[in-house]
Amino acid sequence: MKKLKIKAKWLKASLLACLIVMSAPTFAQTNGTMMQYFHWYNSASDNLWNKVSLEAQNLSDVGITALWLPPSYKGSGGTYDVGYSVYDLYDLGEFDQQGTVRTKYGTKDEYLAAITDAHTAGVQIYADVVLNHKIGADATESVTAVRVDWDNRNNEYGGDVNIDAWTVFDFTARNNTYSEFKWRWYHFDGTDYDANTRENTIFKFRGAGKSWDLKVASEKGNYDYLMGADIDMDHPDVVNELKNWGKWYADLTKVDGFRVDAVKHINAGFSKDWINAVRAHTCQQMFTVAEYWTYNLATLHNYLADSEYTMSLFDAPLHMNFHVASTSNGNYDMGSLMNGTLMQSNPAYAVTLVENHDTQALQSLESPVADWFKPLAYSFILLRNEGYPNVFYADYYGATYTDKGNDGKDYTINMQSHKATLDILMKARRDYAYGVQNSYLDHSDVVGFTREGDAEHWKGLAVLMTDNSYEGYKWMKAGDAHKNACFTDITGNYAAIDKVCTNNKGWGNFKTKPGSVSVWVKD
Repeated sequence: MKKLKIKAKWLKASLLACLIVMSAPTFAQTNGTMMQYFHWYNSASDNLWNKVSLEAQNLSDVGITALWLPPSYKGSGGTYDVGYSVYDLYDLGEFDQQGTVRTKYGTKDEYLAAITDAHTAGVQIYADVVLNHKIGADATESVTAVRVDWDNRNNEYGGDVNIDAWTVFDFTARNNTYSEFKWRWYHFDGTDYDANTRENTIFKFRGAGKSWDLKVASEKGNYDYLMGADIDMDHPDVVNELKNWGKWYADLTKVDGFRVDAVKHINAGFSKDWINAVRAHTCQQMFTVAEYWTYNLATLHNYLADSEYTMSLFDAPLHMNFHVASTSNGNYDMGSLMNGTLMQSNPAYAVTLVENHDTQALQSLESPVADWFKPLAYSFILLRNEGYPNVFYADYYGATYTDKGNDGKDYTINMQSHKATLDILMKARRDYAYGVQNSYLDHSDVVGFTREGDAEHWKGLAVLMTDNSYEGYKWMKAGDAHKNACFTDITGNYAAIDKVCTNNKGWGNFKTKPGSVSVWVKD
């Protein structure tokens, strides 16, 4: 315990020493917009790292300031692996492992070039960090374990058994490059397969110090175990290795921050200490957003507190509000869009989103937002002053893919590209969405808000939307600086000659088409 206290004091001192450097802004003080630059069904032929290099300047030109890129290291599925079945964190597409040198997205050199090209365009890079588990071991070893119930991981049954667990990770092709660490069964808490009997169930390992991690989600009794070989975040060698990896990765890649995967399955104290260690090492802000996927707002607030507000969180409840609103045939109470969300209750730590790779159709958290509603939802997250908005790759570029549904049948999904609309909204966020916000979430169908602008961004804007089948109108305050001024709808829903003009008190009767959104900007 004394060593841990000394380390904590050292870490605090290191962070204080970095305070001046970390407080300096990286880019000009304009509204930031991040983009999740992948979806579940990108193929190897997309050559995503090369696409980042080609597109970085175009994305910067429309207001993107940061890209969240998919996991860059070797997964057990080779070039088919999205990146979440982690095999070797140190192989960024450099070694012949899991049947390939490159990852699904390209080679190490292409990845590093993509980051450099993004930085040249003024775009930051957030790396996807997956530390919960490992998959694709090189060999098995005999481990004493006990079966636990899938629905209650605290319920053991059947007595102790010896299983052949896939827990040997030697990385022979990498041959100790970057790290000599070898993973063995005692670096894990459990697994879900016995190679001897071919039994699929959750096995919790027996041994000194072996138990499920604490301060994880309480779902299923204890939600430490998710998949594969579950990493033991209480093992001191594991903690040290993962921190060393984070420092190595930050030094090599020069990324600007992280998206941390599956934190509901990881001790909150570990995640906090890990990111603080990397920040202290780099003396950089390293903006970090964690994926704790729950629609329970209280749980999200508890996690923020448990992790001492070292990370932001994705606003899953807001996404669910958008999904429900888009599938309610105009019967959703639009005035409640922000109810029960981080965007409303703790906007400084909210990363707002419309959809992501897990919520898109046919995925594990399937809850897609209908295409007709996406312009409304994106207007809501991009043009309001709460939260840090994230745009989804498949909503921007569109996507077509085929996969099996829960019924085992094949389905082909066509996701519409909203690039034209998103370009308009992102530029509006960059150029106009500043200053005082006047909010009018006061109607079940027609809602809106205005931004009065500031000295540098003086035009301001007014946003009005409706989920119903009639044209919507609402009197809204544009502001004292916008008295007797006329506004044009930049979405193109109304012709340029069809303006809304304010009165001598700065109020205007703004309008929008049925089931649509209009963004009015001062001429």
